[in-house]
Amino acid sequence: MHIKNLVLSLAAGLLLAQPLLAESGANAAIKERLAKVMPGAEPDSVSKSPVNGLYEVVFGPQVVYMSEDGRYFMKANIIDLETDENLTEKRRSSAIQSSLAQVGDKNMITFGEKSKHQVTVFTDIDCGYCRKLHQEMDAYNKAGIQIRYLFYPRAGLGSPSFDKAVSVWCADDQKKAMTQAKDGKDVAEKKCDNPVIDHMRLADLMGINGTPAMILPDGELLPGYVPAAKLSEYLNK
Repeated sequence: MHIKNLVLSLAAGLLLAQPLLAESGANAAIKERLAKVMPGAEPDSVSKSPVNGLYEVVFGPQVVYMSEDGRYFMKANIIDLETDENLTEKRRSSAIQSSLAQVGDKNMITFGEKSKHQVTVFTDIDCGYCRKLHQEMDAYNKAGIQIRYLFYPRAGLGSPSFDKAVSVWCADDQKKAMTQAKDGKDVAEKKCDNPVIDHMRLADLMGINGTPAMILPDGELLPGYVPAAKLSEYLNK
């Protein structure tokens, strides 16, 4: 084919595909920039935000924004002033729910049946309010609240709290070991394949810096200890 005809043919094809290329081009530019500044960090999704020229980028439970050329990065809340709705918080709650679903019940220690409400709690075995929460476990369960534990030893990797979390996970009876540890009793030291580090990474992504931290069924985060009766009242509203 003559070079002139080839150029004309390519130009016609690009014009026909322009609407599709505009959107996929923005996605490609954003992903290319992210690959450079955060190697190996693949976003879960890239999509248009309610603001023209701004794209929503989701990493697990995190929601951030980037310009369509991939140059500008923003951590912020988008609020619709007409409806007074925090659109980012709504999207973040959905992303948190999806992240917890990916973790799955098999990678958590669960107390109670899922009768009315399911609350996920990031816990530290040596945290005083975490122990207070655990002492009320029967009250939570009787109120129809199932508690699912994820580990977040605040002292960090390799600390005594971390080692206790691993030993509880690796115990033959995880729930019994959890209760013993929360009561300040010794738990037989054990090691096995465990999700404790994955739990900690998820907590960091969520911006959690204290325990206990409760994740409600709709993805809302409640930092700190909430008594069973008060939590039940809040959930039932």
